[in-house]
Amino acid sequence: MKDAAFHRPFRDAEACLRKLKVSPGGKPAIAKIRTEKHSPQDEESLFRAAMADVVPLDGDRRCPRQPLKNCSIRRPDIHDREETLAAMRRLIVRGEGYTVSDTPEYMEGTGYRLPLEWARRLHRGDFPIQGHIDLHGYTASAARLALESFLSDAIASGKQSVLIIHGRGLSSPGEPVLKNLVKDWLTRRSWRKWIIAFASARACEGGAGATYVLLQPHTATLHRKFQSRSRKFRRSHPIEDGVKQSLNFNLASM
Repeated sequence: MKDAAFHRPFRDAEACLRKLKVSPGGKPAIAKIRTEKHSPQDEESLFRAAMADVVPLDGDRRCPRQPLKNCSIRRPDIHDREETLAAMRRLIVRGEGYTVSDTPEYMEGTGYRLPLEWARRLHRGDFPIQGHIDLHGYTASAARLALESFLSDAIASGKQSVLIIHGRGLSSPGEPVLKNLVKDWLTRRSWRKWIIAFASARACEGGAGATYVLLQPHTATLHRKFQSRSRKFRRSHPIEDGVKQSLNFNLASM
């Protein structure tokens, strides 16, 4: 009579929970799911049984592939191939069509807050070269001393556009050593304030193996300062005899 007075929808669930085994940790044990493995023959028979009442459609509704009409296939022209080979031959033999600024070896830079147009004009050859130095065969330390002495003399003598020949570094095992050092020296604070711009040279003057440098315009104060700086630099940084002779030869040949 007492049970009939209340609605107990989970009476059967309570009985199932009482029969459920609980692990020692307080969590119900996970029942293992029994999986039956069917052989390929059983799967095929099951598929056929499922498809027994399927009726195939009448006719063939596949769309056949039609060949394209009035469409000519363009084949490589012999004249185009010969013209391409001729252009490649001119590029290899005479360097025709080679643009240094379009290669990864090209480098450029400007002074503090100066537009990049200065470097592009420098690369185009808008400024005549007034001096040059060749750093081939120099060690890194000797090249730095020679370059700083050359730039000091160039500024003291009023030269604005000079050329630094450092090579492309093709014999280096990795990246070009001397070329990257020259770029690092030109962008340092001690020299950057005296440099308007620098850029890789044109192909006729060394290409990526040389760099144009545009120096600040000559003034009387700047002239006296760099004359004094050049003399102090030579006294405080003596150059080896071999490097000094090579440097004097390069400066005399300008």
